[in-house]
Amino acid sequence: MSTTPSDAPTSDIELFSDEALAEPYELYRQLRDLGPVVHLPAYDIYAIPRYAALRTVSKNWETFTSTAGVTLNDQMNRATEGILICSDPPEHRLMRKVLARPLRGQRLHSVRPLLEQEARAVVGRLVRRGSFEAVTELAQHLPVTVVSKLVGLGSFGREHMLEWAAAAFDAHGPDNARTRAAMPKVAELVDFAMHEATPENLDPDGWAAALYTAEAHGELQAGRCPFMMVDYIGPSLDTTIHGTSSAIWLFARHPEQWELMRQDPSLVRHAIDEVLRFESPIPRFTRVATRDYQIDGVTIPAGSRVMLLYGSANRDERRYECADRFDVTRRPSDHVAFGHGEHTCVGLNLARLEMQLVLDELVRTVERFELISYERALNSNLRGLARLEVRVHAA
Repeated sequence: MSTTPSDAPTSDIELFSDEALAEPYELYRQLRDLGPVVHLPAYDIYAIPRYAALRTVSKNWETFTSTAGVTLNDQMNRATEGILICSDPPEHRLMRKVLARPLRGQRLHSVRPLLEQEARAVVGRLVRRGSFEAVTELAQHLPVTVVSKLVGLGSFGREHMLEWAAAAFDAHGPDNARTRAAMPKVAELVDFAMHEATPENLDPDGWAAALYTAEAHGELQAGRCPFMMVDYIGPSLDTTIHGTSSAIWLFARHPEQWELMRQDPSLVRHAIDEVLRFESPIPRFTRVATRDYQIDGVTIPAGSRVMLLYGSANRDERRYECADRFDVTRRPSDHVAFGHGEHTCVGLNLARLEMQLVLDELVRTVERFELISYERALNSNLRGLARLEVRVHAA
């Protein structure tokens, strides 16, 4: 850690209490009002709450490295060493090239008919029923029934993907009770990746098996495959699940926005961006400064851990007019819910496609949503719902 003094404003705001995880946006606003960089002594970390500063930091991987881990505790940073998000170029680009193959271009286009068929079936079934729980019965359907099979982990891995992924993100927090409670599940995930998700136990046509093929061809460093498996288990699920369920929650609360989309279905793709901006599924990651760096005259000392607050940046009134208003006509394609720069989410095209197919079917068949009840999912690094009961009125 550098001894360089920092003139950053400080704050004692607590971001990891149950109350803060459930309702973070007023806290984010307070941090943004303090400045582009805010020191949080409770975690000895420099938070980046504003949009412009976050984009600047995100693009500068040489100064803000991910190789020291992206979480707030040393145990998890050691456990995740070697996965995509904890790497920098040039290794990052090699790993990303292999991981992204099934998630772009013709390969992704080839799975669209299957995803369309499943989206049509699940939406039709739930709409006919009239009421349903939108997290487990709708939002989880495509990631769990289709995408998990495409990954090709076998039934045991697929059965545990959701709980492992949630635990992995919960363990991103500081060294507190929530993080410690998640670590046994993280250990299960690591053990599975190391000893169970081996070539002989994988679907030979699945995405996971392709990692070992790439390693055999010399595209990946030996021993990387088990750690890269984690990149398919967690991120392939959570952005889509929380994004989709948040969309239903928002449209139930804002029926006028749903009606705008019903009148003009071309708004669906913009609505997806607005949902992700408004309720960013992954609110933060951290990096470490490799040298002293100034943002708008505020110094971040070398060796400091820096927290990129995506959930705050996406509500920054300096970037988005009336940022706390949900508006499907906004077209915020520059949001940072998928990150920015080298570490932009590798699966963003798949997440968008899954959300679009579900919303396309709902726009066609649902006149309006009625919110019955909901419960927030409290997780150190996921923003979403644990339960969402809705009633639908068929078009």
